Amino acid sequence: MRKIKVAATQMSCSWTIEENLCKAEALVHQAAAKGAQIILLQELFETPYFCQKEKTEYYALAKTRDESRAVAHFKDVARELGVVLPISFYERKNNALYNALALIDADGTVLGTYRKSHIPDGPGYEEKFYFNPGDSGFKVWETRYGKIGVGVCWDQWFPEAARCMTLMGAELLFYPTAIGTEPYDAAIDSKDHWQACMLGHAASNLIPVIASNRIGTETDEDSKITFYGSSFIAGPQGNKICEADRTNETTLVAEFDLDKLQEQRFEWGIFRDRRPELYRILTSNDGEQRL
Repeated sequence: MRKIKVAATQMSCSWTIEENLCKAEALVHQAAAKGAQIILLQELFETPYFCQKEKTEYYALAKTRDESRAVAHFKDVARELGVVLPISFYERKNNALYNALALIDADGTVLGTYRKSHIPDGPGYEEKFYFNPGDSGFKVWETRYGKIGVGVCWDQWFPEAARCMTLMGAELLFYPTAIGTEPYDAAIDSKDHWQACMLGHAASNLIPVIASNRIGTETDEDSKITFYGSSFIAGPQGNKICEADRTNETTLVAEFDLDKLQEQRFEWGIFRDRRPELYRILTSNDGEQRL
């Protein structure tokens, strides 16, 4: 048996970076005290979600991985607590800008960087103004406690990303997130749809999925988003094991037996019975199969 405890967290964010780092660290300590070994913080937690409006001054928030305060801070935390931490940050590399994630192993070593593959563009979520499309490809890392794959927010709406990471050997999938109301219509509530997509990833790949979302209402001029939290941990049958509410800062912890989960994936035959030679249509944009 290889039993592992994982955690999802959620919190509100202010424009004081140090305050956000301290709050996030407190949640990591809280989860570690519950036995969590891999702990997920939400997307871009150093600041409010700055993508509501297109403002050139926000480009200054981007830092190289070596300059990132969040990455440097949580390297020390990971080493101190012996936990694995996927850390979301706004990355600058020369003239490119990315919505990125540094994977920090339990000894404080940065195993690598993932750059968000799918970049949304719409009212209140103006990410194409701030980020290049990720060029890292999907990543799976061998950490002290198991092999994990990580997608970032909009990536979680694409079943291809989850399937690719599982095919690459991921034993757990993590998704840091920032999602809430739509500024143009606050009556739209995508919470159930958002969760259903990821529950589908869990069920169709027989793999646990861990998602962390932010909470609180954030306003930028005439744009306002109320982030609905509802962070959760899903089991390999697409079952919600635990779920946070919409408003409170909290940590969720669940335990999985990674060896048992691998046995189930073999037993069900989902990967044995795949027909990749029939899936070439997925590499097209228009549904037209080409040689």
